[in-house]
Amino acid sequence: MKPMLKPTLTPALKTITATLLAAAFSAPALAAGEAKNIIFFLGDGMGPSTVTASRIYKYGEAGSLTMDTLPRTARIKTFSNDAQTTDSAPSMSAYMTGVKMNNEVISMSAETVAISPGKDAHGNLGVNNCAAGNGMPATTILELAKASGRAVGSITTTELTHATPAATYAHICHRNAQYAIAAQAVPGGAGYNPALGDGVDVLMGGGRNHFLPYDAGSQKLGRVDGRNLLAELAAKGYTVAATRADMLAAPNGKKFIGLYSSKSHLEYELDRTAAPPLGEGATQPSLAEMTTKAMDLLSQNSKGYFLMVEGGRIDHALHGTNAKRALVDTIAFDDAVRAALDKARLTDPTLANTLIVVTADHDHTLAFNGYGKRGNPILDINRDYKTGQPSKDADGNTYTTLVFGNGPNRPNLRTSLDSKTVLADNYLQETGVRLATETHGGGDVKLLSTGAGSSGFKGTLDNTKVFGLLKNAFGL
Repeated sequence: MKPMLKPTLTPALKTITATLLAAAFSAPALAAGEAKNIIFFLGDGMGPSTVTASRIYKYGEAGSLTMDTLPRTARIKTFSNDAQTTDSAPSMSAYMTGVKMNNEVISMSAETVAISPGKDAHGNLGVNNCAAGNGMPATTILELAKASGRAVGSITTTELTHATPAATYAHICHRNAQYAIAAQAVPGGAGYNPALGDGVDVLMGGGRNHFLPYDAGSQKLGRVDGRNLLAELAAKGYTVAATRADMLAAPNGKKFIGLYSSKSHLEYELDRTAAPPLGEGATQPSLAEMTTKAMDLLSQNSKGYFLMVEGGRIDHALHGTNAKRALVDTIAFDDAVRAALDKARLTDPTLANTLIVVTADHDHTLAFNGYGKRGNPILDINRDYKTGQPSKDADGNTYTTLVFGNGPNRPNLRTSLDSKTVLADNYLQETGVRLATETHGGGDVKLLSTGAGSSGFKGTLDNTKVFGLLKNAFGL
């Protein structure tokens, strides 16, 4: 009997066979329009080096953040309409609207010119100087979701009127006109954004002063127009919360606004969890708690929901060249991603109805130095991977693994650093170029996703293209 001959595959057949095998052993791609719910996570300033450093800080070099485990990945270009390096306003607006706009502009058409706000009668910055006819509102994914009958929410660790959350529900020529931004969220009130229908269903963050009237004794950063926007929201059926306890006790059947700081942002996670807690941090919820509560509130809508979750203070710590607080806030943000995944899977085990996207709006200038030994604490001085001894610069001085390309902490003459100094909570990493504050970086950022409609999130994408993928996932 003649031996059987093995079939010979042509290069074309080999390619087809490999493709079919790959498809057979991968999860099925979910079709457009299958997402009932979308949760969009934005780590403000969470560039690739920050993600890597945070992973090492918490889980070691071989460990994984929750966001690392999401199966779909992409690189995102972040440049704005007028700058190589974007600020948060146009970058988040690009995600939310699909429009490239100028730095400092919030969800407006591309030609809109950023006009700096003025000061009110009490010297507080934030008076809206946007001229009529200076651009047109650009429709946001939150507004489209609302129009489709879904519930919508926007939550953050920054002021609720800060650039990232504002880009979801407001339209204005300059991000710092925060009193006007706040007014856009109040149904039926002067300055309300009518595209929000009966209002954003869930709002959480800090900056209560932008919603309350000026008071010389108790609210010096309040509204000069005398409006109490929280009272107006309560009159429209909102539950109004000021603390974690208020939030946890809030009924699920009502709209909700929680402002957990009397002024400015929520505490850094490192300070919120300190013993004893500092300032208002003692009464503030974690971002993970805010996220799961928002999901409880929004899921009452049978048609689904859109929720934006921002870890905003990552950016602030990086601007201050305080890597430790940036890493701890990144871990808290990742914990919120894990909490959302766990909660979504309780009722949607395969995420057949839920799309989860995790990304950043821009990079920073954080960088890794030297050839550090594996296992060396990421915030410590660099130790050589061969000898384990402290690495030295050309002048014989030790240096940290993490540094910044620019910022205020550039010594005229470097001296050696020790572990006790650099591992302290308030240590500020050294910088290459001396500037008053560290700037954003212009590099690409990561996007990770999973669930319904996630198959399109791949390759290198402009940030404006993400809007189309979100819209497609909702079938809009």
